[in-house]
Amino acid sequence: MRFDRRTLPSLLVAVCCGAISPRALAEDAPTATTPAIIPLPASMEMDAGRFHPGKTLHVAITGKLADRRAIATLANEVLRDAWHRPVATASAKGRVDLRLAVAPDAAANPESYSLRIARDGIVIRAPTSTGLFYGLQTLRQIATPGSDASAGLPALHIADQPRFHYRGLMLDSARHMQPIAAIKQQLDLMARYKFNTFHWHLTDDQGWRIEIKRFPKLASISSMRKETVIGNISNGATARDGIPYGGYYTQAQAREIVAYARARHITVIPEIDMPGHMVAALAAYPELACTPGPFEVYTTWGISDDVLCPSPQTFAFIEGVLDEVMAIFPSHYIHVGGDEAPTTRWKQSALAQDIIRREGLKDEHALQGWFLRRVEGFVRAHGRTIIGWDEILEGGPSPTATVMSWRGMQGGIEAARLGHDVVMSPTSHAYLDYCQSKAKTEPPCIGSFLPLRKVYDFEPVPDELTADQAAHILGGQGNLWTEYLKTPQDVQYMLFPRSFALAEVLWSPKQSRDWNGFLLRLPAQLAELDRLHVNYRRLDAP
Repeated sequence: MRFDRRTLPSLLVAVCCGAISPRALAEDAPTATTPAIIPLPASMEMDAGRFHPGKTLHVAITGKLADRRAIATLANEVLRDAWHRPVATASAKGRVDLRLAVAPDAAANPESYSLRIARDGIVIRAPTSTGLFYGLQTLRQIATPGSDASAGLPALHIADQPRFHYRGLMLDSARHMQPIAAIKQQLDLMARYKFNTFHWHLTDDQGWRIEIKRFPKLASISSMRKETVIGNISNGATARDGIPYGGYYTQAQAREIVAYARARHITVIPEIDMPGHMVAALAAYPELACTPGPFEVYTTWGISDDVLCPSPQTFAFIEGVLDEVMAIFPSHYIHVGGDEAPTTRWKQSALAQDIIRREGLKDEHALQGWFLRRVEGFVRAHGRTIIGWDEILEGGPSPTATVMSWRGMQGGIEAARLGHDVVMSPTSHAYLDYCQSKAKTEPPCIGSFLPLRKVYDFEPVPDELTADQAAHILGGQGNLWTEYLKTPQDVQYMLFPRSFALAEVLWSPKQSRDWNGFLLRLPAQLAELDRLHVNYRRLDAP
């Protein structure tokens, strides 16, 4: 079978309809000349000749590496998976199948690497172990598991580095939790495709999912809802299932995730949403509200008028929570939410109105800014920086706050113009809980429409920004809210293949991105998902 852009439409129909498997399609792809790598490297040149592995594969590592053992383990894993041959440490004068060399360079991008495959061996060079790690992930896609050793690998030279520093995926564990094993599998897949940030949404109206020892009722009360709404609330669903739902991650489990992610060069950013989306906390500690309650953990989706009251008691609670959160998560950023916080209760609160008068604030939105600036002062005193959803702009955040723009791109544009760092995460291109097609056979989703092509068309840097303003765009993030995603398989279905498109948007040079080229490279990655038993959405017929 010939595989080129003219045959692509009919091949994709065959894959969609099950006549051809992604693995069979991948085997027909032109890997001898252009390996099917996602995200596309910044530069790739094919050379003459081929590398053929030895019966025993020898690895050499040069340079100082704090995580030498981890890099060696990954290298051995990649080579064993590819050719099912023994791997050994190379001797001083013996054959070297794979050489890994770290050479610190203060001027180089710390995530950059070069990968050269020649007749006499494979060499990956990088200024840091992170670069070596990403070089090995690229090699994994060239020397695919179960490769034909007699065919070897094509000679080539790759010089690669990411376009953006921040390349993230957010997972909502508040609405529906995921097992630790499922989160680890997601981190494994993120690392393969060069994501470096895992934003973990841990608290919301429907459940509090992180153990806070200072406030034990967050685990015993706030983590449990008595039932869950059935069906899509946007279609008028009101019935409940009558089944209690809940749970939380212990601090030990959270530290386990942090360590697992760190070993894969991924930073975990925790989100403790405030002052809104706090009904679950109010169910356990009603004294933190502006009204007496009682409250119960939310059993439906949406937004509640009940928010934290800006009282001394509330700030003591927040500081106690964040003390423990920052002890678990060493990330530079602490996400404080700031989104969807109605001002209804503050308008009715004598305490809130007294603060507005005392501080000379314009209105309740300015009061939220005052609230979050106070939280930020506490976070900064611990050497961290807050990041929040774009609503934080409405109250006047301090200059050091980073803004995550979700209500389209405009919030990010405004933030960059004001000098804030920005992560672009608009609903238009990055909300991976949105439906992947309009077909009635699609699994339940929140209701909007985000096909694969639109994710690939995402451009995080708006044209209207100047060069200095554009420098504030740190990167982008895909968000996966889980109101309608009850199982790890549901999560995977929404992530893949759309996260492949996002990976390429955030890593590859803008000028090299090409939709048809991406489609040509996609089947090889779908075949790998098949091998790993990862659920994903099959491609639509063109």
